Amino acid sequence: MAQQGIRCVKIKKGDQVVVIAGRDNGKRGRVLEVEPRRGRVKVEGVAIVKKHQRANPSANRGGGIIDREAFINISNVQLIDPQSGAPTRVRYEVEGDGSKRRTAAKSGQSLEK
Repeated sequence: MAQQGIRCVKIKKGDQVVVIAGRDNGKRGRVLEVEPRRGRVKVEGVAIVKKHQRANPSANRGGGIIDREAFINISNVQLIDPQSGAPTRVRYEVEGDGSKRRTAAKSGQSLEK
C-alpha cells in the first residue's frame, strides 16, 4: 500500500465556489477551510449541520444547539469564473520567470487576487 501524501489542491481558502453535487447543489459561497489530506473543503452557508454544544463558563461560551458548516468533498465544488460567473475548472500557467498562476479553464482569466 502506497503512503498517502498531500494531494495537489487547486482550490484555496477565500475562493468563490459553486456546489455541483449533493443536497446543496447550486449554492455559491466562499471557501472557509481546506483539508488537502482528506480532500475536503468547508464552504460558507453550505452543508449546515446542527451541533449540540455544552456550556463552558471558563471559555465564556453558552450551551445549546448551534448551526455550523460541515466539510464536503472537494470534488463536489468548482471555482467560479470571474469573467462569466459560471463554474470552471482550474488550469496552471507557467510564467516566463518560472512562477505558476491559476487561471480559469473556460475564459483564461487569472484567479489570483
